[in-house]
Amino acid sequence: MVLAFFCYGTWLAAGFFLWPSYPIAALIVMAVTLALQSSIMHEVLHGHPTRNGLVNEAFVFLPIGLAWPFRRFKTIHLRHHADERLTDPLDDPESYYQALWMHEEMPPLMKFVLKVNNTMAGRLVLGPWLSCIGFFIDDAKHVIAGDKAIRKAWLLHAIGLAVVLPVVQFGFGMPVWLYVLVPVWLGQSLISIRTYAEHQWSEHPEGRTVIVERSPLSFLFLNNNLHFVHHKSPTIAWYRLPKLFRDRREEWLRMNNGYAYPNYFALLRSYAFKAKEPIVHPVLRRAPEPGRAFKPRVRARSISGLGSAPVPAEPPKE
Repeated sequence: MVLAFFCYGTWLAAGFFLWPSYPIAALIVMAVTLALQSSIMHEVLHGHPTRNGLVNEAFVFLPIGLAWPFRRFKTIHLRHHADERLTDPLDDPESYYQALWMHEEMPPLMKFVLKVNNTMAGRLVLGPWLSCIGFFIDDAKHVIAGDKAIRKAWLLHAIGLAVVLPVVQFGFGMPVWLYVLVPVWLGQSLISIRTYAEHQWSEHPEGRTVIVERSPLSFLFLNNNLHFVHHKSPTIAWYRLPKLFRDRREEWLRMNNGYAYPNYFALLRSYAFKAKEPIVHPVLRRAPEPGRAFKPRVRARSISGLGSAPVPAEPPKE
């Protein structure tokens, strides 16, 4: 709750007080604030800070980051938490891998763009645009097909935008195009630092999720640099993750097969202009087939109180 007020308060202060006199500083502060709000949205969808889903959603209702409707982000991210299907190009909605047969059908220009996007520098620059455009196109298809839940999510998002955009344009006196090209883009690029190496393919699901032990960006990411710990304990509040990791450090590193980095600079140094992972998934989706997603054994009420959430699934029969 305090974080949400701090986030929106900082955003308003940067727009109303910093922008008129120090515009560059204001743009930077806003970008950092938008990245923080993205992290807060992630915390909220996992059932914090209260047990009332509507109250939690109210804390992140104003979409100052513009791009992602909260309810869509929630649905997509909870699907991603089915660890048995992590990295699957079709079943994991946050996977950066491509299915072989889909990649082969792409035009050469798109293959080149994905090749650049697979470097860390490319992910920071191109990644936000590729993710948003792909997401918008996919959701538009679902809305046209009559998906009421997705349509409602976008309607709520539009209501929030109807508040945010006039504040930016007329309250702050900042052109919306500049807001998109600097704070929004840069804010998503900051989040891309975290997501670049969050997951890799491993035969063992627990070896697919990274631990970045230390980072000055830990607060900005609400300790999601300890991503494996979060995946194993997704309902644990962000401020409890560091102690949880420290108390069992060797066990955590053994559990995820040592997929860890000391900090994000180590990643940048190794992969700024070199791909860490192949574009095409090395094992899954080598031939055309429908996405199986996952079939939950049961569905349980979401901790946030909005609908139900799948209990982790059994691995599909191959």
